Order: sequence, then structure tokens, then C-alpha cells
Amino acid sequence: MRVERARYFLAAVSTGSLRAAAEACGVSQPTIGQQLTLLEEELDAVLLTRSRTGVRTTPAGEALVGPLTRLVAAEDAVREAALASNGTYQGRVDLGGGSVTVELVVAPVVGRLLTEHPGLRFSVREGSSADIERAVAAGDLDLAVVTTPNTPPPGGLTRRRLLAAPLGVHVRPDHPLARRHEVTWDDVGRWPIVTMRPGTVLHQRLRTRLPDAEATVEAMSARTVQTMVARGAGVGLLARFDALTSLPGLVWLPLADADPVEVGLVQRTDSRPSRSALVVRRLIGARAEELAGRAE
Repeated sequence: MRVERARYFLAAVSTGSLRAAAEACGVSQPTIGQQLTLLEEELDAVLLTRSRTGVRTTPAGEALVGPLTRLVAAEDAVREAALASNGTYQGRVDLGGGSVTVELVVAPVVGRLLTEHPGLRFSVREGSSADIERAVAAGDLDLAVVTTPNTPPPGGLTRRRLLAAPLGVHVRPDHPLARRHEVTWDDVGRWPIVTMRPGTVLHQRLRTRLPDAEATVEAMSARTVQTMVARGAGVGLLARFDALTSLPGLVWLPLADADPVEVGLVQRTDSRPSRSALVVRRLIGARAEELAGRAE
């Protein structure tokens, strides 16, 4: 059995859609549909039910999620061991991300690269999600980890979902909203808002739901948002990642009517990653799994 077919199956299960799975895997939707059919023929079992709303696992498919996940992980481990034994960690990888994703995902990966693969060279560029995706599309960056907008990726790019976090607001403990367990967009819209700068997903979310909101600060980083909230500049709009600690004294409240904020790995569809880039991509995936485990 081709392990790549197991990857396609797991992508379909994760996204709930053949179209989304094809985008995540960097192939066309007909290709992934054909490969999943071949997988079902090889295993002599129907793994997915398809409908206009997406795909769902059958009992047989659900039973195979665990074994196929382990199969994919085993192949990844074999490839990484082979790369290490061949001394292939001598290349260069250019990474990108937003302020939150660089702190959450990229920085720990860079730390591992420095200690485990000192021969591999890298650079890191920080910017808004839109700017970073344009840099990947132009070939200036090999990989990027960004908060992903609700719109499809630009032409020539694929996004693979890494993790998600609830969207909410930071307030001071003396703020009237601090007594609530959760808030809504309408609640937030009554107050001055501290948010991230234009080009970020959070700024896009704010302007989509509250186009007339008073944005007192458009910050460069999540830490600046929190600092401004602590100083009384307004209500701070941020996603809640457990690894991203709040400033002491601030209260975080979930937005009950907001979708989670997703973090994704971005790369070009038409390029084959170098061996060094594959190493970095696997480390990024491992870091995302670690963060997702903490959230659970």
C-alpha cells in the first residue's frame, strides 16, 4: 500500500472535505478522490461516505484512523533517520510567520535546529499573514507558519492546518466585561478596541464583524496588544493559545459567536521542498502537535 494514500485519507478525515484535503496536500481534487478509491480497493473496505457537504468516516474508516496515522508517522521517522545518516542537514531554509506564530511555533523549532542540526542554516522573517504569504508565493521564503484567513489561499500556495485556538478579548480586571464568562461581538463593539495591524487575520476578523469599531491601537505583536490593554487603551482582541501567556492581571474572555483562529503551514504548490526544508517541516508539525496536546 502506498503510504501517500494514507496521508490523503487522514487529510480528508481532518478537513472533512476532499477539496480542502486536496489543497492541504498540494494535489488536485480528482487526484485525491482517485487515490482514496484505490486505497479502499486495496483494503477492501469503504472508508469514507461522500456527500455535497463533505466526507465522513465509516465505521471501517474510523477504525483505521489510528493504524494509518501510525503508518504515516513511521514513514516520517524512517525518512528523517535516513536524512540524518546521510548528513543532509547542510542546506538553508528561509522561514516566515506572524508575531504570534513566530513566538509559538517558529522560535521553538529554531531552537531545536540550533542544537540538533547545527549545520543547517536558516533565516526567519516576521510580518503580517498577507505579507508572508506573498513572500512564499514569490519564492523568497520556503515555508511559513501563519494564522490563516477564511479565504482560499492565493494561487500557487497550499495551506495545511496545524492547530486552532478560540478567539476572545483581554480586559483589565476592573473593566465591566471582566465579570462575564464570555462575550459576543456586539459586547466588544461597545468599547475601544486594541487589535493587530492591517494585513493580519485578527484585523480582518474585526473589520468583517465590526466595520465601524473604534480601533484605538493597531499593534505589531500580541504582547503590544496586551500591554496597551493593561494601560487602559481598550479591549484587546486576541486568540487564546495556552503557550502564549497573558500579562499578569489581565482577564481573557472567549468570544462566543466567533470561529476559532487557525494556524497553518504555507508553501508553494509547484515546488518540491529540499531535504532540509522537509526536516524543518517535520519539526514544525511536531511542535504543532505538542501545542494541540496542551490545549486538550
